Amino acid sequence: MARITGAKARVNRRLGFMVYESSGALKASKRREHPPGMRTRLKRPSNYGQALMEKQKIKHYYGLGERQLRRYFDKAGRMKGNTGENLLIMCEQRLDNVVRRAGYTATRPQARQGIVHGHFQVNGVKVTKPSYLVRAGDIVTVRPRTNLQTIYRSQIEANQSQPVDWLAVDVTTLRATVQGLPGSSDISLPVDVNTVVEFLSR
Repeated sequence: MARITGAKARVNRRLGFMVYESSGALKASKRREHPPGMRTRLKRPSNYGQALMEKQKIKHYYGLGERQLRRYFDKAGRMKGNTGENLLIMCEQRLDNVVRRAGYTATRPQARQGIVHGHFQVNGVKVTKPSYLVRAGDIVTVRPRTNLQTIYRSQIEANQSQPVDWLAVDVTTLRATVQGLPGSSDISLPVDVNTVVEFLSR
């Protein structure tokens, strides 16, 4: 999606969820917890407005553009199983999400920046596309450059990332192994995905 240059805390407040995890956005969101422009009375959103808000959560959380989200949705619809779960699992497989979940970075925007700058490899090959979908057995490593190794080792030691079953992270070698595909219980975004599926199916 297009890079968000405005106040990320406003997005957090509007969506009612900390989709942007930077310290500045978190502090600003706590200072004003009500949605922007709704200081006096909270209006209950319409069904359309609620569905749009749920869709925006996915777009902002995973850094997707509208066209990219619809491509994922079309692909998820052709797969076996629940379309909504397939959509979110596909988002979880993105390389920028894997880098974030492994603890290499504190936020997904940081992960995207590092990937675009060529800091990471998948199975020994440099990958510069944050949208790259990892598969079971893939190994994500930091490029063998001393300065990058030092930066990301300190990051992964400082971050308090919750471990996930489908990722095995070795801090010493800066090696994250994809042990299997994420399941529905591994999805880290609280969203009503069925509403999003109905919205995108129109």
